[in-house]
Amino acid sequence: MRKDFGARTWFYPLPVLIIASYDEKGNANAMNAAWGGIYDSNRVMLSLSADHKTTENIRARKAFTISFGDAAHVAACDYVGLVSGNDVPDKLKKAGFTTHKSRFVDAPVICELPMALECRLIKINEDGNIIGEIVNVSADESVLDEDGLIDASKLRPISFDPVHNCYLVLGEKVGNAFQDGNALK
Repeated sequence: MRKDFGARTWFYPLPVLIIASYDEKGNANAMNAAWGGIYDSNRVMLSLSADHKTTENIRARKAFTISFGDAAHVAACDYVGLVSGNDVPDKLKKAGFTTHKSRFVDAPVICELPMALECRLIKINEDGNIIGEIVNVSADESVLDEDGLIDASKLRPISFDPVHNCYLVLGEKVGNAFQDGNALK
């Protein structure tokens, strides 16, 4: 038997995306967003309201980075989602985050979060969704495997659980994509 809950924004997994951008004066800002993901093979989509400082920054600078919240930085990732850059201009510092400028786009990379997508703004669509082109993926060597690729078990990305309002760590391998289904052919 199934239980009906009605229309809810319950979707799994919801990645914890930390969106970083520069304001008009070059100050770094970041926010936590769960509503975003891959839009095309080299594009991302973010669903951010127009009143966010980050949205204003992306419009002005035409660039942003997306870092993935991880288990080691849960409190800091949560914090940048709790306070607005419109009200707390030094929230990155208060979160314990430092940044350096991306070599590929006019946006900051958060040093403490080991993986980032560096993106150029393509457009803001009619619904207000931000569409960006991924121009680079960068990762700290600490999260790479022996083949030099990102290892999810080392990255320990977190996901937002909208049912229980908590964060879950990802990383356990349970199968092989584009292979395991062959057993059913």
